[in-house]
Amino acid sequence: MRVLVYDRTCVTRGRGLSLPWAAGARMYRAMGRIDRARGVASWAEAFAWLGAQLDRIEELQYWGHGHWGQALIGGESFDATALARGHALHDPLKKIRFAKDALVWFRTCETVGATRGIAFAESLADALGTRVAGHTFVIGWHQSGLHGVAPGARADWSPDEGLAEGTASDPRRAHWSAKHEPRTITCLDGSIPSDWIAQ
Repeated sequence: MRVLVYDRTCVTRGRGLSLPWAAGARMYRAMGRIDRARGVASWAEAFAWLGAQLDRIEELQYWGHGHWGQALIGGESFDATALARGHALHDPLKKIRFAKDALVWFRTCETVGATRGIAFAESLADALGTRVAGHTFVIGWHQSGLHGVAPGARADWSPDEGLAEGTASDPRRAHWSAKHEPRTITCLDGSIPSDWIAQ
């Protein structure tokens, strides 16, 4: 089972991305890249839907906004704090069934960039027992700085990658993705080269 979740709350007039994400999800399904897709308004809704899937999830893509160490639905953050017992998202997250060697891919801006992003990717991979991937740049048509990490592995990318302002421990602004930047794909690409995931 390959599934895609996207943020359906991004509907600001003239700048909303929910409609393009919905259209892209339909295109990916027609191309046979995913089996199911759903637009959601919260992480609780996303995890409840994912936890109800009957088959084990082989790949989960999330399309939405992000920042260093975060993936966002509206203003709600999914970050490393959700991995702690007692957090409202901890138990719903643990109910999601992943297949062996599954992939969780954040197609969001900057989520695995800087020190916070690397820590989030590593801790989530270890907690879920899945490979976790994401980007270190602001993404759009081009999606640069694509990196991943397997459970038990440590990130092999620099926490400074993609930074335009600030430092790895205090990031302020990221560069936009471009064809010439490292590890770049486009939004039409549906897979990650295996050697881009730290084992």
